[in-house]
Amino acid sequence: MKTRFIFPGIALLLVTIMAVYFLLNPSYEKSIEAKYYYEMGDYKEAYSLATEAFSMDVYNRMASTIMAQSKTSMKYTKYIKEAKAYLEIINKIAEKDVISNADRARIRIMSEIVIDSYIKLAPSIITNEKLIHEAAKYYKDFESLLEKVNK
Repeated sequence: MKTRFIFPGIALLLVTIMAVYFLLNPSYEKSIEAKYYYEMGDYKEAYSLATEAFSMDVYNRMASTIMAQSKTSMKYTKYIKEAKAYLEIINKIAEKDVISNADRARIRIMSEIVIDSYIKLAPSIITNEKLIHEAAKYYKDFESLLEKVNK
């Protein structure tokens, strides 16, 4: 009868010890904080905290994962920001009554830059889905814009 309670008791004790270690370890504390910033969309701060946590404990897989997630998300954020900026410039050009050949060339170059930048992004399962979809939307928009300009 006692052996039936010994194994679950030992298992519960080990899980409790692991939880206390996880919560009191400064490296994992930083990892949790980094995860919070990642979820809030502050990828730069998340990367910084995850890097700090990883430097404290190189076996901290949580920190390693958050570092990778944040780095990829920062690339996507940069791509989206760049695409928005180019789109604003193109919209100003499109407001003109007549679009010159030089303006068409500028639109073509900006479109090619955005398309090439998207191809260099490395999507992964750990990247925020919203960022992936937003980047893909800009990619498709610029691809169709390039087709129109090349006609």
